Amino acid sequence: MTNVMLREDGPERDGESERVVQILTEAARIFARKGYEGASMRDIAEACGISKSLLYHHFNSKEEIYSRVAVGATKELFLFVVEQIPPEAAPSAKIRAFMVLTAEYFRRHRWAWIASTTAFWNDPERRSRKERMTRRDRYEKYLRELIQEAIDAGEIRDIDVAMAGRLILSSLNWMHRWYNPTKPMKPEQIADQFFDMVFNGLRVDAAPDRTRS
Repeated sequence: MTNVMLREDGPERDGESERVVQILTEAARIFARKGYEGASMRDIAEACGISKSLLYHHFNSKEEIYSRVAVGATKELFLFVVEQIPPEAAPSAKIRAFMVLTAEYFRRHRWAWIASTTAFWNDPERRSRKERMTRRDRYEKYLRELIQEAIDAGEIRDIDVAMAGRLILSSLNWMHRWYNPTKPMKPEQIADQFFDMVFNGLRVDAAPDRTRS
């Protein structure tokens, strides 16, 4: 297990001060709302209630803060999902857990998710962008392995694994564009319904029998 801890709206790592966590959390909100180009160090400092000089004491530049927010989001998403999926679970149950846990991470860290997603291709640091893509590919590869495991177990028919993975990830990755946190349904519940639609299909004769206990 890792030492990654989670807090609402922002990742928190062992050994980091409350001030650093506050800066990263507020920066994620600002990047999500204004975009990378529209955000400034002054914006972040004012949101945290600190001076720019104190902000620069912790971070050298806006680029460094953004990279921490974006890279941290992709890294911790993978860890959050993988470490909570029971290895002994049935393959299809693992796919469901993958989707629900991804949605839970989105709910917990919505601003960091949006900031990371909306500015993915505009990261000023090519190195950090490459690192994020590498982590994204690892996350997608893990899902494909779960799908292949379900095929091998005879739980789903022999399908194009890569395409199935894209379908699942697309349903989750675009949630931030339309999800309304004031509505009663949580992202985890939405992801659970997505799984039901993907796994059981939309036809009436494919619907699960909910009368059974």
